[in-house]
Amino acid sequence: MINKLFEPAADQTSRIRVILRIGLGVFLSFTGLSHLTFQRVEFLAQVPNWVPLDGDLVVVLSGLVEIILGAALIFIPRFRVLIGWMTAAFFVVVFPGNVAQYLNGTDAFGLNTDRARFIRLFFQPLLVLWALWSTGAWRDLQASRHADQ
Repeated sequence: MINKLFEPAADQTSRIRVILRIGLGVFLSFTGLSHLTFQRVEFLAQVPNWVPLDGDLVVVLSGLVEIILGAALIFIPRFRVLIGWMTAAFFVVVFPGNVAQYLNGTDAFGLNTDRARFIRLFFQPLLVLWALWSTGAWRDLQASRHADQ
């Protein structure tokens, strides 16, 4: 079973991509589980006031999406490029929650100063890049653009 998680790696970069893809999958799965259990209140603090749904429902649904994306990153390497784009899109979609936490001055996850909340904003683009690079999604997009020329 473990061998199926790791698609053949032709070079060291490919091996690093696989390790980082699986690492992102573990990170997302754990974070998704924490949405549903021990950090539910913390995540609730990030739901913007303008979201027209119950905040707890948003936390639960986003947690489920994270678990699904995380498991897919780990166990479905065949579709890693599509899953990479979906994961990157998810990180973009939830970014307003981080912005709302900063703008509203909401304490959560130990971020109890405006400076800490502001610095955190810069980590979301890194997650997008992690998803795109580790799955080869960005590389495949560039390759398809060159093939079209």
